[in-house]
Amino acid sequence: MSFFVNVALGLLFGAGVVISGMADPAKVLNFLDVFGTWDPSLAFVMGGAVFVAFIGYRLVLTRDKPIIGGSFHLPTTSDIDARVIVGPAIFGIGWGLGGFCPGPALTALGLGAPGTLAFVPAMILGMWGARLLAESRAQVRTG
Repeated sequence: MSFFVNVALGLLFGAGVVISGMADPAKVLNFLDVFGTWDPSLAFVMGGAVFVAFIGYRLVLTRDKPIIGGSFHLPTTSDIDARVIVGPAIFGIGWGLGGFCPGPALTALGLGAPGTLAFVPAMILGMWGARLLAESRAQVRTG
């Protein structure tokens, strides 16, 4: 059952990305071009997403456990370390250069958007490299 719920949620997310135009990297790049062809529509999409997530978290976290699944998986630490600074910085640089972030990139790949054939493999390679780095650092710490 959980698999089908995840597929349905993924399709809903993908539909939202396509309908909002966020699968088009030009839309994202125009949002970042504040002194050129600035397009503020991405700010409205992000604001709507933050509002829905804010309300959703408030409603969902009043429950003892999720409807589907055994328990909530919430962060246990609030430390700000190099990973919290460097990871988002790399994400932002990639987002600004390519005009894609992971979800819209996968959606755009399905739409055959140009650039995704280079971006998605590079994204997967970066995620794999980050995991290898994290695992090697964990092994060094545990000795």
